[in-house]
Order: sequence, then C-alpha cells, then structure tokens
Amino acid sequence: MGIVVQIALNIVIDGAVYSLVALGFNLIYSTARFFDLGYGAIIVAGGYAMFYFYDTLGVPLLPALVLAVVFAGALGFAIEKLVYRPLRKRKATSTVLLIASLGVLTVLQAVIAIIFSSQYDTLSRDAGAERVFNVLGGAITETQVLMLVASLIIMVVLGLALRYTLFGKAIKAVADDEEVAQIVGINSERLIGLLFFIGAAVGGVAGIATGFDTGLQPTLGLPLLLKGIIAAIIGGIGSVWGGVMGAFLLAIVENVGVWYFSSEWRDAIAFAVLTLFLIFRPQGLWPR
Repeated sequence: MGIVVQIALNIVIDGAVYSLVALGFNLIYSTARFFDLGYGAIIVAGGYAMFYFYDTLGVPLLPALVLAVVFAGALGFAIEKLVYRPLRKRKATSTVLLIASLGVLTVLQAVIAIIFSSQYDTLSRDAGAERVFNVLGGAITETQVLMLVASLIIMVVLGLALRYTLFGKAIKAVADDEEVAQIVGINSERLIGLLFFIGAAVGGVAGIATGFDTGLQPTLGLPLLLKGIIAAIIGGIGSVWGGVMGAFLLAIVENVGVWYFSSEWRDAIAFAVLTLFLIFRPQGLWPR
C-alpha cells in the first residue's frame, strides 16, 4: 500500500512541474509560433535565482520566491525584446527563431555554469528542519506541498484569465491571426512581450520546484523543457487545460513505468508515449 501511495504522490509532484512547463511553453508558442528552446534555460535560471537569494544571501523563503520568479520573468522579457523581436520584425521564419533560441539556450547554460559551476546544487537551507508528512505510508515534504499549492493556484488563475478576461481574448486573437488582431487595435508586440514575461515567470516556478525536489544543474533545462513540450503535444498544443492533462498523463506513465522497470527508462517511456500520440492522435487529447 505504501509504495502505491508514494507513486501517486510522485505522480502529483511530477505532474505539477510538467504542467507549469507546458503552461508557460503554450503561452509563448500560441502567439510567437516557434519552439523556444531558450525557455529551458530560463526555467533553470529561475531555480538558480532562488538558490542565490535563498541559500546564498539567506533571504526568507517567500521574498526569495517572489524575487526569483520576477527575475525569471524579466529575463524572458529581455530575451524576447533583444533577440526574438528584432528577428520577427525582419520576418524571420520559425526555423530561424528556433536556431536563435538554441543559441540563447547555449549561452544561458554557459553563463549559469560559470557563475554557479556545473555541479548539482540543492535548495536545502532548512532541509534539516523541514517537516515531512506521512500519507498512508507515502512521504511528502512541506516544501513540496507548498509548491503543489502554488502550482495549482497558478494553473487555475491563468486558465480562468485566458478564458474569461479581455486579456485572454486578446491572446486568442493574436494566436489566430496577428495581422487581423493589429487591425482591430491589439498591440501584438506588447502582448507577446507580456506573455514572454508571464511564461518565463511560470517556468521559473517550475525550476524552483525542481530545485527543491531533485536539485539544479545548468544543463537541466532542456530535458525539463522536452517533458513540457511532450505534455503540451499530448494534451493538445496551444491548449492550457490540454497541457495540464498531458502533463499528468505523462507523469502517470513515467512513474508507473519506472516502478516496473527502472529510472533509466524514464526518458525512453516519455518519448515512446509521444511517438504513439504523434502516430495515432497528433491533435492531442484536448486540441485548441
């Protein structure tokens, strides 16, 4: 019974992190229309910002969390303004933007490695005093509970905002046809910049959650981003709730597969699921 409960808790934790990555990725992809590989480095940058404020400077947990999330959002906004926006103004193709994002990923990973080294770091300043809750034989830490609650709040707030507010309607308009949206008075460039900020901030939360759960490494961003992209494709690319569904489905398949086989099969299982969906249901579970 205990192992089943622990697997269920692991599914919830992994699913929450994958959901945040998929949510941020979908926000950016739905309007910018390219696979932003640099988003993976921004996720890790958010985690390392938390490490700097929380572990190095000793800032209390909540202020450090706010600072790290704002830093990740500002970094995403700056990259969009300095790198992607000039390329879009020159009518760059999605392939050119993809290559540029690969450069952003490489540069940010190198900068993070120079500043923090390439070794694993953990967000564990108060690890000895952290409470661990026992749930029917399974264990979950207080920090994991807080991150799950934060992830749930972020997903619900963004989901409702995208569905019921003028901001959400503007995003849908730009995603459907940017030129028509500009004709009716929507400033698409400003909106895309704001979405890069929001998406990067959400990714920063995912990086912080990963830092508390398993630790941080400069090259961790791309594998985590790939899991988010797989979740987004499984759920339906561009769909907020579809990305959440895909994230938890991916977490279920991964954790059950690891239970039957071993942890080395985790990535292979994820890409096997992706392949099956691309063959039999390329539109995803909940297409936009």
